[in-house]
Amino acid sequence: MRLDRAWIEAHIPHDGRMCLLDEVVEWTAQYIRCRSGTHRLPDHPLRSQGRLGIACGIEYAAQAMAVHGALVGAAAVAGPALVGSRAAAGTPRARVTVGFLASLREVRLHALRLDDIESDLYCEATCFAGNRVTALYEFALWSDVQRLLSGRATVVLDANHRWNI
Repeated sequence: MRLDRAWIEAHIPHDGRMCLLDEVVEWTAQYIRCRSGTHRLPDHPLRSQGRLGIACGIEYAAQAMAVHGALVGAAAVAGPALVGSRAAAGTPRARVTVGFLASLREVRLHALRLDDIESDLYCEATCFAGNRVTALYEFALWSDVQRLLSGRATVVLDANHRWNI
């Protein structure tokens, strides 16, 4: 089930120009694949000195993981049939769960920059371990012809939660 940019913006903390993903192409309980063409925008919010460096691809991956968390959470609460419905798309932004990227491991950069890639970007993330507090993902960012970056990430899923440690 494909989900558009409006759904993504309603379910992650990033919106407007800082929402980098255009579409969820496919997803399961462990996997997500998203598409984006925002790397070609001349006013991209992560550009520096007229360039969009390859390390900015990590933000694409992080947003894909955030979308995956929103999808898995919505499916757990309301069932998979609700995830693509108008009711799910109308979730108020105030109810967005805020998580954060806690660590990166084994990051491999296979290009120098993103803004000179002519084709759309595809970001894949696979959750290979996790619980209600954290998740471990493997991720990769691709163009039509090459792998651009890859790595592993630890994500804290609910930064709004009050921890009693």
